[in-house]
Parts: sequence; structure tokens; C-alpha cells
Amino acid sequence: MTVKAIFPGTFDPIHLGHIDIATRAARLFNELIVAVYDRPLKSLLFSPEDRLRMVEIAFVDVPNIRVIGYNGLTVNFCQKIGAQVIVRGLRVFSDFEHEFRMALTNKHLTPDIEVIALITSEEHMFISSTTVREVASLDGDVSSMVPPHVAEYVNTRFQGKHSDALKMDYMTSLRE
Repeated sequence: MTVKAIFPGTFDPIHLGHIDIATRAARLFNELIVAVYDRPLKSLLFSPEDRLRMVEIAFVDVPNIRVIGYNGLTVNFCQKIGAQVIVRGLRVFSDFEHEFRMALTNKHLTPDIEVIALITSEEHMFISSTTVREVASLDGDVSSMVPPHVAEYVNTRFQGKHSDALKMDYMTSLRE
């Protein structure tokens, strides 16, 4: 049986924790789609095109990972591409409650889609996209949290900006 899974997220930006979860999931499934959500209800640092490009570069050497942008409900996207599984990553206990509620909602909406959560490796537990953005906005070094190409994107984005950099220029919502 061929099993296709998706690993959805905004990846704003992608970091080593995301990459760890995706590469581990790619060993479990025939095909893993890293699905870059384009219009979350939150402020974004990078455009959908920039996020897609960063994610594509991160997985260029992993043959069974494809990167696709999407919008709308994740379970609808799963059905559209024939994915049977949603992969999620858990860093800390507080992530569990949020992921649990999302999994139950997704199961209610689409009972034939399974959700599998992978625990983040210990060395990446502290990393989140928010942390990367905040450290970079304060001229901190993010090279231990993201791949080199992402550090370049982040550093370029914050070049010449300091404490006001957390007021993201790129804003979007589901209502647009």
C-alpha cells in the first residue's frame, strides 16, 4: 500500500525543528508533501512565494518530499491530492492541547484522514518560527536554528530594522 502524508504549516520561516520532523516523516511514508499554507490568520514575515522557496531548498536532496502551497482547509487539501495522513510535530506539552483539538476537528470533518504526531528531537525543542523571527529582529544569530539559506532570507528581511521589526510588513488573513 502506498501511503501519502502531508506536513502542513506556514513555515514562516522553516527551521531545523520543521526539517527534523519532515525528514523523519519521509522515512515513514512513501511520499511526504510539505504543504505551505498561504493565508493563515496571523501576521507573516515572508510572502507565500518566499516561504515556498525556502522550504523547497531545504528538501532539495530528499527524493520523496514534495513542496506544495495550498489554501483552505487542510483536510480538503488532503482529499484533493489523495493524502491519507496529516503529520504534526509536538515540541512541548502545551502544543499537545492545540494539536489534539485540531486532530479531533479534522477527524470530525474527514474521518478517513489520520493525524500522526511526531515528537520533536530534544535539540530542537526550543525552536519555533516565532523565536527565529524575534531573535533575528533583535540582531541575534539564528544560524543554529535554521539552515544557511533561511538565515540569509531572515537576515536580509531584518537588515536595517531593529526593535520595530516585529511589526510585520506582510499581513494576510483568510478574509482576503
